[in-house]
Amino acid sequence: MIRSSRAIVRRDTSARRERIVAMLREQGSVQIPSMADQFGVSTQTLRKDLNFLDARGICTRSSGGALLRIGSQLPNENAVDIKSKLYAAEKACIGRAAAALIAPGESVLLDSGTTTLQIARHLHAAEPMVVVTNDVGILSELSTHESVQLVFLGGTLRRKNMSFYGMQTERALHDLHVDKLFLAADGFHIEKGITTHFEPEALLNRLMCQAASEIIVVTDSSKFNRLCLHKIVEPQRIARVITDAGIPDEVREGLSAAGVQVQVAT
Repeated sequence: MIRSSRAIVRRDTSARRERIVAMLREQGSVQIPSMADQFGVSTQTLRKDLNFLDARGICTRSSGGALLRIGSQLPNENAVDIKSKLYAAEKACIGRAAAALIAPGESVLLDSGTTTLQIARHLHAAEPMVVVTNDVGILSELSTHESVQLVFLGGTLRRKNMSFYGMQTERALHDLHVDKLFLAADGFHIEKGITTHFEPEALLNRLMCQAASEIIVVTDSSKFNRLCLHKIVEPQRIARVITDAGIPDEVREGLSAAGVQVQVAT
């Protein structure tokens, strides 16, 4: 019961912070007293929220509230049906290149996302392997691959991206270990790390990183220099990035300097 309550609190915190970001975008500023009435939480809780957003470069704290920081480029999250149409050709190439890295008999964890779905679509149907995922689309794609031992992580369905998350999903990961994790990204900043929009997803992704011997990030180049609310992992922790030719030179150089292999899929 305690763990379930904590999960609810985390979801409430994430949703409230996302709403505060939307208010900052709409109004340019927010005030703590009015938000306390609106959200039904203490002023101390809202100060923590604004300090969290300030530390991520989204707002600047002011007396009694915060101002939207000039130049803040925090992106919105698109639904999965929209995401699937964006950079579709690049994602297909990335998926093909990533699938080629999986050796017969290996165990892999495919994070949710339209790019990781492309990995599933390019797997060789006859090669034996273990695939762990929380993504509904990947589950459907691989359900007819008899050579694939498919492990699905249950939990709570998030319909916006058709994947499962939450305490049940996290518990399922605790006893698992995989050879490779293919991690998707909503944002990839060379200094601030790989980030995502949804806090419970970030928590789950961190556990995925702990469960894998090798972390491989698969992302189209539009995600570089974008920063989302919730950090997953430092770039230095990953082994390889598979992307397209649009990767900025400074990002490629920074990753190479950190010992991260950059693979451009064509």
